[in-house]
Amino acid sequence: MRTHVAVALSTLLVVSQAKQLSAQARHEGGARPSPVIPHEPSAREPGHAAPLVESGRPRETVPYVRDGHWYGHAAPDDPRFHLEHPFQFGQFGLVGPSHLYAVARFDLAARRIWLPGGMFEIADWDWPDTAPWCWTCDQFVVYLDPDHPGWYLIYDVRMGEYAHAQFLGA
Repeated sequence: MRTHVAVALSTLLVVSQAKQLSAQARHEGGARPSPVIPHEPSAREPGHAAPLVESGRPRETVPYVRDGHWYGHAAPDDPRFHLEHPFQFGQFGLVGPSHLYAVARFDLAARRIWLPGGMFEIADWDWPDTAPWCWTCDQFVVYLDPDHPGWYLIYDVRMGEYAHAQFLGA
């Protein structure tokens, strides 16, 4: 019996450390900085704004925010973000750094999350980047995407990363 308990506890310890290390490996230096809620991103001009890349980091990193800079944000003229009917289901009202949310419900298969005030669908191309996010325990901030009409940026405070999402209504 003691052997079973010891094996179970050591397995749990190894798995939890591996998860923590995989999330830390996404950021330089291993240790995560204290969570900081950034200000809204600034709009960029189409055709003149390649995604901002931090020196010393690969271009293919997960979009993240550090020191007020929104790294990896797609160019304003990226065709993936073109919507025939932006804000088709209305607009989410409480956006920006003064509004902190916990996810009330989520559907991983549909890439949907429910926040107080409405439901969002995470962009399919950003969905894999959210794998280490904890939808039931992390806090989130919603930003209006200044470069892509009809899109929002869901920012995970703990991870310092963000993903694009569409508002599907209240």
